[in-house]
Amino acid sequence: MRLAVAAALSCALLVPAQAADLNLAVGGAFSSMDPHFHDLSPNHALTQHVFDSLARTDAQMRPVPGLALSWETINDLTWEVKLRPGVTWHDGSPFTADDVVFTFSRVPQVPNSPTSLSRYTQPVTRIEVIDSLTVRLHTAEPVPLMPMNIAAFAIISRRHGTSAQTSDYNSGRAAVGTGPYRYVSYTPGDRAVFARNPGWWGERQHWDRVTYRMIPNDSARVAALRAGDVDAIDAVPTRDVAQLRRDGRLRVIERPGLRLIYLYIDSNRAVTPSVTDNQGRPFADNPLRDVRVRRALSMAINRPGIARQIMEGFSVPTGQLMPEGALGYDPSIPVPTFDVEGARRLLAEAGFPQGFRIVLNGPNDRYVNDAEIVQAIAQMWTRIGVRTEVATQPSSVFFSRGARDEFSASLTGWSSSTGEADTSLTVMSATPDPPRGRGSTMRASHYSNPAVDALIDRALATIPTREREALYQQVIRDSIQRDLAVIPIHHQVNIWATKPSLTYSPRLQENTRAMEFAPSTVTAAQ
Repeated sequence: MRLAVAAALSCALLVPAQAADLNLAVGGAFSSMDPHFHDLSPNHALTQHVFDSLARTDAQMRPVPGLALSWETINDLTWEVKLRPGVTWHDGSPFTADDVVFTFSRVPQVPNSPTSLSRYTQPVTRIEVIDSLTVRLHTAEPVPLMPMNIAAFAIISRRHGTSAQTSDYNSGRAAVGTGPYRYVSYTPGDRAVFARNPGWWGERQHWDRVTYRMIPNDSARVAALRAGDVDAIDAVPTRDVAQLRRDGRLRVIERPGLRLIYLYIDSNRAVTPSVTDNQGRPFADNPLRDVRVRRALSMAINRPGIARQIMEGFSVPTGQLMPEGALGYDPSIPVPTFDVEGARRLLAEAGFPQGFRIVLNGPNDRYVNDAEIVQAIAQMWTRIGVRTEVATQPSSVFFSRGARDEFSASLTGWSSSTGEADTSLTVMSATPDPPRGRGSTMRASHYSNPAVDALIDRALATIPTREREALYQQVIRDSIQRDLAVIPIHHQVNIWATKPSLTYSPRLQENTRAMEFAPSTVTAAQ
């Protein structure tokens, strides 16, 4: 872990504000207070203030008790989960096993979900209630990652969730959780306000009130911190890091994360919407189906150049899904070589010596320097004869269009919710199969390989960690290195900036939450 603290701080600067309020600004565009609406990191960071999950994860992505005190296997197909006694919902009603049963039934049924969380609940075929504080989760096959699965989604109240729609969570009517903060208000596209829950079962929170603002524009977010309008920001633009480090009124914190930035490529549809010949005529057969074309597009990308010139060193170029140190990382997979002439030769071999036209889509307010990366890749592709039009848009528009399957190629990102390669593989390498939690309408490449699917099935049912990792690595070699189901670019280094009156303890998972902030004097006294 790298932590860089940007200024020499005097004792006078360590005095916290008198009011126990915290004002945060995040760059990720959250879309709902419904914790099951969208499997999206900004949504999880937002809703985790109000809702708890059965398990939580610590700063290193290891599962620790949450609403569940313990979990253990009764046999290969059964997990017994003991629930925490004495927990109450924000309305004072008791949390019981019935709420767990209701939550499992609700997760796969959320209308209009851009990306369902059902991949985490799907392995459970039946829930047996032993008593009000004990449930048994029955599965059709061994599920070694069950502790991480039950950490990936929030538990909701049957009383408040029955018949509730996403709009009821946004309005607050159904936003009644067991978490460290209570819902006060939510303004779509702007902010949420939370109040400390004095009856929370966990450690006492430092903040009486949290204002959680969405400021997708990088310059506006930095300006809000400099002006004192907010106490901390995430997704600090790399171009501003050096200047912020020189500012004695602020501190900068960084940590490498799990976030992979990659290119979705429509690799299997016979006809794709945004690829034409050089005269603008659609192809009868999608060129992206040819792995030589996908490999040419990958070879045309100067990943070290992007890391150096656009990310200013705050990224790690990659040709695989997981960063070094994570389960599934394969040291035998190199960063793809930047080779313009080799890319041109591959295009010619594939029957496109003059190239073709393509639209490259992406968000302009979701990932660090996302719009700049799209522009750079477009120029690199144009250099090999693939004339590339750039179409970036706000993330709310981008993800909605992605859910409608409107793209031929797009820049996007994914961060494993388990610290392993499992969710990355089910999203990027598995044949899309929503009832099984495989693939995603938002990011599906339409890639399909029965042999790869069989390997994924084996990996997800393999309990010994080393054997499971070997299967992950084989899937990544076959589907990513060989077949280029997606084109990896780099792993992000996450960056935050705060007032000196705060300390922040970053997590491997990039979510920015009030729970990781504390007044500096509190930390100094510990």
